[in-house]
Amino acid sequence: MNENYEKLMKCYECVQKKISFKPELALILGSGLGDYADTMEVVETLDYHDIEGFPVSTVPGHKGRFVFGYAGGVPIVAMQGRVHFYEGYKPQDVVLPVRLMKLMGAKVLFLTNAAGGINRSFNAGDLMLITDHISMSVPSPLIGENIDELGVRFPDMSEVYSRRLQKVIENAAVTAGVPLRKGVYVQTTGPQYETPSEIRAYERLGADAVGMSTAIEAIAARHAGMEICGISCISNLAAGISVNPLTHKEVQETADRVAPLFKKLVTQAIKDISASQG
Repeated sequence: MNENYEKLMKCYECVQKKISFKPELALILGSGLGDYADTMEVVETLDYHDIEGFPVSTVPGHKGRFVFGYAGGVPIVAMQGRVHFYEGYKPQDVVLPVRLMKLMGAKVLFLTNAAGGINRSFNAGDLMLITDHISMSVPSPLIGENIDELGVRFPDMSEVYSRRLQKVIENAAVTAGVPLRKGVYVQTTGPQYETPSEIRAYERLGADAVGMSTAIEAIAARHAGMEICGISCISNLAAGISVNPLTHKEVQETADRVAPLFKKLVTQAIKDISASQG
C-alpha cells in the first residue's frame, strides 16, 4: 500500500473510533482566525495530538484541534489551526488533514488565511475572495506515487477555486453587507517574510496577496475531487509596499480587528453554499 495512503487511513480509523459526526463542509481557519470556532454550535472536538501520526501545528494562533458542529445550521468540521511546510513537515503531511476531512465526508473545502497585500489598492483589514493561486517554491503534495484511491495521476488545475462557489460567496458578501475584494493568492515557503524584490516579482506575475499556506492544500483537495473556495484576510501590506517591518503580532492584531466581519461573511457563505448544493 502507498505509504502516504496507509498513514492517512490509520488517522481516519483513529478518528472514526472517537468521532461520530459527519460534516458536509471542511473549514480551515488561518492565523488569528481560529476564534471563529467559538461561534459554532459545537458537538465534538478532537485534538490533533489524539490522532496517531497526525501532524501538529507549532505556530502561535493555531490551537491544533478539529471542531465538529454547526455553522449557520450546516454540519461542518473546522480546523482550528493548520500545519505548514515551513514547520518542517513533508508536503504530503501538510495536506493530510485535507485528505482526512474528505474521508470524513466533507465535499467542500473552505480555505481561509491571513495574507500580505500585494495589490496596491488593498488595505490592511480587507477580505479577499481567492480566484486562483500561484505556488512558488513549495513542492507539490502530489509528488511521489499517486494515491489512486483519491484521484488521478495528472489532475486538472484550470479551475481550482470553484467559479460557482465564488459567485455564491460574492452574493453572500452582499447579503451580509461585508465589502469583499477579489484576487490571486501566491504561496511561498516561509517562514521568513518576503523581500521587496520578491514582492515586485509576484506583483508582475499577477498576484494580489501572499502567504505561507493554502495553495498546497487546494491542490490536494482538487486532486481528491473536492469543491474549493477561499478567503484571505489582508493582515498587512507586503514588504516594499508597507514602510513598516513585518511581524506576526501585526497579523494577529489585524485578524482580531476584522474578526466580526470575517465571522459574519463566513457564516453567511457556509449557509448559502449548503443551500446551493441542493
